[in-house]
Amino acid sequence: MDLSTTYMGLKLKNPLVPSASPLTAEVDSIARLAEHGAAAVVLHSLFEEQIRHEAAELEHLTTQGTESFAESLTYFPRMEEYRHGPEEYLELIEKAKRAVDIPVIASLNGVTVGGWIEYAKKIEQAGADGIELNVYYVATDPQQTGVQVETLYVNILKAVKAAVRIPVAIKLSPYFSSMAAMARRLDEAGADALVLFNRFYQPDVNLERLEVVPDLVLSTPFELRLPLRWIAILHGHVRASLAATTGVSSARDVVKLLMVGADITQMCSVLLRKGARELATIRHDLEAWLEENEYSSIEQLKGSLSQRSCPDPAAFERANYMKTLNSYV
Repeated sequence: MDLSTTYMGLKLKNPLVPSASPLTAEVDSIARLAEHGAAAVVLHSLFEEQIRHEAAELEHLTTQGTESFAESLTYFPRMEEYRHGPEEYLELIEKAKRAVDIPVIASLNGVTVGGWIEYAKKIEQAGADGIELNVYYVATDPQQTGVQVETLYVNILKAVKAAVRIPVAIKLSPYFSSMAAMARRLDEAGADALVLFNRFYQPDVNLERLEVVPDLVLSTPFELRLPLRWIAILHGHVRASLAATTGVSSARDVVKLLMVGADITQMCSVLLRKGARELATIRHDLEAWLEENEYSSIEQLKGSLSQRSCPDPAAFERANYMKTLNSYV
């Protein structure tokens, strides 16, 4: 059974890739993921803010005076909560490359075009096999147009691509008014892969402390449907590889995403819940499903139910709206 796939030019032994998370922040944990079948890993994110400021300076700027106003308490993370600073991040790349024989993809998180992008060169020099750009940007300015937001993504991608030779993926949010057009713009700008989708974490309100607080909720299999739909639509229309992330928790989820056109499936929540060993279980179940259904390779399966290959292409569009509503009994 040939489980191999190609992702942004990297040959992978299977489509199972742990995404950026605490599990990819330490060498020992990365080694366990590789041992249990990870085909590559995406390291936890290095933030623009970490690169632009020395730790002491950022600590001063973000905590000075916060005790004076109840509304601002705990609004910013304290520096000790960051797992690695910029130099430690480069060391993590080097150590991970020595510890495992699978591709190590760094993750850069930023929202401006600035000097922090030059750090991509250091990431390349440290031995990373690729970079995933996590543009975690919430457009809150009512004066900022959709075109301006889209251009921000494109400009960041172009700047990083100009700085390095290794492949660059970009992780997108699903909130563009024309997702297909945005994907094409990024594809034309040189994206080696599109990662669908970034999962924006929504804050909550603590009624006892009367403040806005972060609230991390792990993803569920239901959330798989959003990347599934858009990967199906984009498959065959962009040159870039397609990575599915959010809600991937079983071999059946992996099969669905491959069938609509994904090149890899990234997973996080299921591994946080069950541990690295779950990768081996998912791989075993994936092989069993392929054998039972008489597939000999991932490539044979990939894209067979994308929009352009599906017997009912309208199933991914508005034409399926009434049918879906009427299917509920």
